[in-house]
Amino acid sequence: MSLFIMLNIVATPIGNLKDITYRAIEILKESDYILSEDTRRTGKLLKHYEIENKLISYNDFNKEKKTSHIIKDLKEGKNLSLVTDAGTPGISDPGFYIVRECIKNNIQVTSIPGACAAITAIVASGLPTDKFTFYGFLPKTSGKFEQIINEIKEREETAIIYESPHRIDKTLNRLSKLIPDAKIVIARELTKKFEEFIRGTPQQIIEQTKNRTIKGEIVLLINP
Repeated sequence: MSLFIMLNIVATPIGNLKDITYRAIEILKESDYILSEDTRRTGKLLKHYEIENKLISYNDFNKEKKTSHIIKDLKEGKNLSLVTDAGTPGISDPGFYIVRECIKNNIQVTSIPGACAAITAIVASGLPTDKFTFYGFLPKTSGKFEQIINEIKEREETAIIYESPHRIDKTLNRLSKLIPDAKIVIARELTKKFEEFIRGTPQQIIEQTKNRTIKGEIVLLINP
């Protein structure tokens, strides 16, 4: 099989549209079509860089249905790229599924590096970066949530978590009971106009934010 048959995993900006590499733009322009978790958001990026390639929706709801067709197109020599709604594909999104299927079918996968919210957050957090674990989104149920927090306490390294602005208050209250002395950083709206880092123990952050609503995309960092 030709080495030129491959799927391109392309990182895109997490906020600021300038945070994309020349190589990523070049590959997106050369793609026969682009698989996108959020075609509306990706469409804005492509319009900004005058990229007119066809967008195909690829997400958790349709990945199983569409993957066989994508594999067929790749085997026929089409040049395809995968992007997520923002950042690096495969991190808490359906990118893993298509990558695994490509590997099963002896299709080469290449990653074009770029922005990643988890890494962007930890390097500016002030928390230890020598060891860390990425947990994605925390479980909603109390039992599983507590199980993950206990694991974080035992590992004694920085934990990186993606959190929703609609759940952050509840999460902070849970953390104040389960891990009250932990160092917490909330990194929100990274690379955007209102980028902000809020630091302290869970209770300190609750006090700091009691008269406001924490909005935007959030990375939550915990060091026990």
